[in-house]
Amino acid sequence: MINTEDIPAPPALIRTLVAGFDTITNHISLILFPIGLDLLIWLSPRLRLGGLIEKWVGEVVNQSLSLAPDLETTQMLRSAQELWTLVGERFNLWVALRSYPVGIPSLMTSILPQMTPVGSPQEIQIGSFAVLAGVTLVLSVSGLVLGTLFYQLVAATVLSGRINWRRVLAAWPWSSLQVILLALVWLGLLIGISIPASCVITLAMLGSAVVGQCASLIYGGVLIWILFPLLFSAHGIFVNRYKVWPSIKQGIHITRMTLPTTSLFFLTVLLLSQGLGLLWQVPPEDSWLVILGMAGHAFVTTGLLSASFIYFRDSDVWIRSLQEQEKQSDRPQAA
Repeated sequence: MINTEDIPAPPALIRTLVAGFDTITNHISLILFPIGLDLLIWLSPRLRLGGLIEKWVGEVVNQSLSLAPDLETTQMLRSAQELWTLVGERFNLWVALRSYPVGIPSLMTSILPQMTPVGSPQEIQIGSFAVLAGVTLVLSVSGLVLGTLFYQLVAATVLSGRINWRRVLAAWPWSSLQVILLALVWLGLLIGISIPASCVITLAMLGSAVVGQCASLIYGGVLIWILFPLLFSAHGIFVNRYKVWPSIKQGIHITRMTLPTTSLFFLTVLLLSQGLGLLWQVPPEDSWLVILGMAGHAFVTTGLLSASFIYFRDSDVWIRSLQEQEKQSDRPQAA
């Protein structure tokens, strides 16, 4: 029989969130990582894709119109061309520094500001797809490496209550390698899902717009269903120093064993981060008040990350206690 008195309480949502923000309050310097990334994206010269996208979209549209020159197709393609042109004008390749699944949170990646308090920033046009691929790769890897250091520091404050810089820096290269491998797993999974799904959605759109929209919704649901168990896939690298595959398995195991509370936890994190994100975007992008929004966003997102490490650690302890009690209950009792 399992003795419930010896089992620690499962992680509580409110207590976990409060503990996460208390941890960051005691180590407030950690919010400098998100603030620094936001300042870089906001004030540095823009890395633009406008000319490259405009040229590519123009070629695609012209080829498509030569194959299907009817009025409906022309209007649809012209609308798509305008949309992609607008994306090219606003997009800033610096946002690749906000890497996934591990990375430094950034407010500017959702705003994509065009102006600063000191005027319009300089622009650097990316002229070819080869340069685009190279710059994207360098920025993405840099984001993963810097994000690893950020996660390592937040995990250290949760696990030991202080930051041992020598230990953190010594573990940084190994953890970065594991995070890069994890990012490749995520990328391979997304490509493996998206390529066949995009073909199905395209065929459905050709048949009927309504069927295409339904196919898109189904694809989104399947993607969430597959990726949700992987939301804790990186935590084992920082909490238990696991390699990629054991960390993924532990994250899936914890998510499965605590599914109701884990779902509520991530829903709360999403609502807090996105809801308050609207508040941080209130100041105009050319005002120095944006820095206040950066600071607020940095504190909230870093606090939520800290809370996720606390939740992961406490869930792991709770599950291990349950398993140990089950093993003891299965042993034959002495006469």
